[in-house]
Amino acid sequence: MNTGEQRPGHLGMVLATNGQYHRDRSGYGPGSLKSYQCPSQCTRRCSQTQYHKPCMFFCQKCCRKCLCVPPGYYGNKAVCPCYNNWKTKRGGPKCP
Repeated sequence: MNTGEQRPGHLGMVLATNGQYHRDRSGYGPGSLKSYQCPSQCTRRCSQTQYHKPCMFFCQKCCRKCLCVPPGYYGNKAVCPCYNNWKTKRGGPKCP
């Protein structure tokens, strides 16, 4: 009998990611967003930085190309390889 409770190890469990909670990570991979969703996802991604304008500029540029923004405020780029692998001329990360 299913009581609707979530058990540890169950696919639907809640994951903690940098202080945010997500049902799973599948909603963050390549092509998981539509271009009109980029501004709101980048607002979330850049909300904790003191460099808000450049973060928003590059996040939206990366989102338009990759159609994904990683979960959390920083890190977690492995869920979006395009976002993770786009580099500057100097070899640094292009996407925040």
